Amino acid sequence: MHTLLQSTKAYQLLKAEGEKSRFSHAYLLHFDDEKNLKAALKLFSKPFFQCENTQELVINSAKRRISTLIDEERFSDCLFFPKDGERFTVEDAEIIGEECLLQPVEGDKKVFVISDFSLSTPAAQNKLLKLLEEPPKSVVFLLGATSVFSVLPTVLSRVEKLEIPPFEIEQITSCLARLYPNGTQTDFTLCAAASGGSLGVAQSILEGGDTGALIQDSFSLCLAKQSDLPALVKKIGETKRKKEFLSLLRIVLRDALLLKTGQKENRLFLRLEKARVQKVAEYYPVSTLLYAQQLISQAEQQLFFNTVFPQCIEILFSKILQHKNNQKI
Repeated sequence: MHTLLQSTKAYQLLKAEGEKSRFSHAYLLHFDDEKNLKAALKLFSKPFFQCENTQELVINSAKRRISTLIDEERFSDCLFFPKDGERFTVEDAEIIGEECLLQPVEGDKKVFVISDFSLSTPAAQNKLLKLLEEPPKSVVFLLGATSVFSVLPTVLSRVEKLEIPPFEIEQITSCLARLYPNGTQTDFTLCAAASGGSLGVAQSILEGGDTGALIQDSFSLCLAKQSDLPALVKKIGETKRKKEFLSLLRIVLRDALLLKTGQKENRLFLRLEKARVQKVAEYYPVSTLLYAQQLISQAEQQLFFNTVFPQCIEILFSKILQHKNNQKI
């Protein structure tokens, strides 16, 4: 995964600023990957201490030590907040405020790493905002966020934004192959396609081992009639893999659109499910398949704000079926 992250423009930008000794006082790393956000923050914190070069670490024991301590969250000049499984709080901001008054222990800067800042309350963000406005010269803030929707505009205006866009399917497929040597190329490709460009989602789908069940539910919903929705929604609404389900749903409808518009079959992600994809393509007009992609994007955003998932699914497909019935196939 490090190779994937180091290839991003965000990482190259931060590294270039380090080489010129022009670090900003605060950064916000926007990375929509809950599973890997903390690991990404650890990697992005290393340029501040010049310990990111893998080849150099082999021969430089001092930098190798710092790199290892950062990975273990034990380096005295790189402090991580909040504790695992918790959200950043006002109390955390107060602790950081006290720590800012202390000089770095080993070098000339102290880095405060916060993950996932987008989950923190407005009160906690406002508390940190005061530190972002007038930080000590030796202090750098590295905030991680899986979304910027809930980050206060006043915070966003005081940080340099580092954006990691969705990865390409080929990039995720290759990364999965490296991470899971016992997996199959078919599974890697399917999970990458269903991930929406998120390595963490692809990993969750692959590790969950129930991709087949999620795909089955996706096809059942796509081929449902209005009268079928209550029972299907009740069943599907119980899944704990909501984000993965919406991603697979998007792919089913996307492949159906490709078949409907006469695209080449080698562009299909669900080539092994072509027969069922064809049924979905025959069930909907092109305009509805296009409209469905917009609706799924809206559903994904609503899911971020803790919308009740069964209700979200029912509204989504009620709109899709209504649009279908208003069109001529």
